[in-house]
Amino acid sequence: MKNPNKYLGNELEYVTKVLNSKSWSATEGSWTGKLEKEFAKKMGAQHGIAYNSGTSTLHAALEAVGVRAGDEVISPAFTVIMNTTSTIHANAVPVYVDVLKDTFTIDPADIERKITPKTKAISIVNIYGLPCEMDEIMDISVRYGIPVIEDNAECFGSTYKGRLTGTIGHMASYSFENSKHLSCGEGGILITNNAEYAKAARKVGGHGFKNLEADEGRVKLDLDAFQSPDYKRHDSLGWNYRLSEFLSAIALAQLERLDSLVEMRIKAAQIFLDVVEECDYLIPQYTPDYCTNSYWSLGIKYVGEERIGVSWQDFRKRYLENGGDGIYGAWSVPYLEPLMIERKFVRRLPSVYEKVRYARGLCPAAEEIQSKMMVFKTNYRSEELASLKAAALQKTIMDFKK
Repeated sequence: MKNPNKYLGNELEYVTKVLNSKSWSATEGSWTGKLEKEFAKKMGAQHGIAYNSGTSTLHAALEAVGVRAGDEVISPAFTVIMNTTSTIHANAVPVYVDVLKDTFTIDPADIERKITPKTKAISIVNIYGLPCEMDEIMDISVRYGIPVIEDNAECFGSTYKGRLTGTIGHMASYSFENSKHLSCGEGGILITNNAEYAKAARKVGGHGFKNLEADEGRVKLDLDAFQSPDYKRHDSLGWNYRLSEFLSAIALAQLERLDSLVEMRIKAAQIFLDVVEECDYLIPQYTPDYCTNSYWSLGIKYVGEERIGVSWQDFRKRYLENGGDGIYGAWSVPYLEPLMIERKFVRRLPSVYEKVRYARGLCPAAEEIQSKMMVFKTNYRSEELASLKAAALQKTIMDFKK
């Protein structure tokens, strides 16, 4: 049984309109601007700035809040490496914080332990669809005067104590990569209520054009001025991180159906959660009763090697044999990736990084969770298909029953 196509709304219609338009560039067109406004409105934020990836958004956010060479940026040890690389793109030093053993989210107490006079940003990750402990994190932010950037790439539509994730920190980053709740292949967006941050972030992603504003990404509004040989275009350093009109059109169509896309992920996760409810060696990510989880995927800690004598790989192999479509391991703890262990990042800026070193044991909870994590897909677009895959998991559990 095949997974139904994800692009069943107005995607084709909107892309066709872009093809038939006069401009395909975000510097002149209107689709990217419309996406930014509609996304910000949907999330309850004042400003939205679209980018070509969720990694670009993270880099732009760090630059916007004032991170500079040699500064330190805090991020969790259980996440993708992009939180690390975006910090290095900003010539700053990654500082890794351990995570909570039951929710897998960043540990606020360890955040406070890791703060130094060089700490200029706290980049938290709402992992697998679950919000972090935002009250404690924002209290730390206020007391130390450090801005918080929410990496909300996996957490579209989740809530923390009734508040939508992405609206609690100072800025929030979203990814439109193919596996995400809302996708257009590649892309991302930042949201914020701070106009100064929004303008700075837009300039970071738009070559530093001087006429970019918090809510305006087009640079050719006044052609008489723009086409003059005397016109000076750039007043700050920026990169080319803009999102194309084509991808903006697809993302806008996806945004129109976001609630149903999130709801389907939650239903799929619940089908799997029902299967593992009585299994004592498959321990799902804990969702506190004051949070909702939008389940970008279902993270489950596997302790079957200790309890039933079956290795992670053997359990996955049996699941595949029974009709499952794969169990993913968690990403490596970032500081144990070859980039970091072999110190290749030092080449970026030796004067900043030559004394920076990382080693196994830095964040023990994250390392232990990563080695045992089984990540189950929730990206099913029919309950019937999710049920078939959950049945394969049920059979696998029964196969190994004592």
